[in-house]
Amino acid sequence: METCKSSRREREKLRQRQDVLDVALQLFSDKGYPNVSMHEIAKEAEFAIGTLYKFFRNKEDLYKALIMQLSDRFYGAITEVIESDAPEIEKLRTYVRVKGELFRNNLAAIRLYFEETRGARFRVLAGTEREIRKRHQSVLLSLAAIFERGMNRKRFRRIVDPFHLALALDSMANAFLFHWIEDPQGNPYPENPDIILNILFKGLIGP
Repeated sequence: METCKSSRREREKLRQRQDVLDVALQLFSDKGYPNVSMHEIAKEAEFAIGTLYKFFRNKEDLYKALIMQLSDRFYGAITEVIESDAPEIEKLRTYVRVKGELFRNNLAAIRLYFEETRGARFRVLAGTEREIRKRHQSVLLSLAAIFERGMNRKRFRRIVDPFHLALALDSMANAFLFHWIEDPQGNPYPENPDIILNILFKGLIGP
């Protein structure tokens, strides 16, 4: 019985912590990190200020926890795609499509996360940014491995270094997505991943 009560308490604590992170995400995304206080987060989350300090030492600690949670979410979704058993071309198509879905379904999170990965506030994330960069590098290396396998199997022409192709594809997808963020209605992200991939494929796929 005691274990059951403890489990309920733990679940409630986890729910409260997530509620705080969800509110903080929206506030940080809307106002920017410097313009949000712990008291404002507590008020919006409808918790006493002391509840926040049960979970986080200060605003910086909360912010780091939020960014790492977002990193876990995005990295996990992308990694699942590029480590699948699908053919190389299908992996790349799914990568472009899933990346677009992540953006569209998590706009507030994406704005905040990519502001960090582009180096806007790394001074706040001392130490944490190394893990974010490490994960991004891991994705690039995995994409490069997909291109390498496609070349070895004669599905792609070996025209440039596979890592350069990975970097180009990642950068192109990001460029389309950043363009979409600026005006979601006027700059839609392509629903057909080949619109992006054919920038590479027209000169990459062999006869």
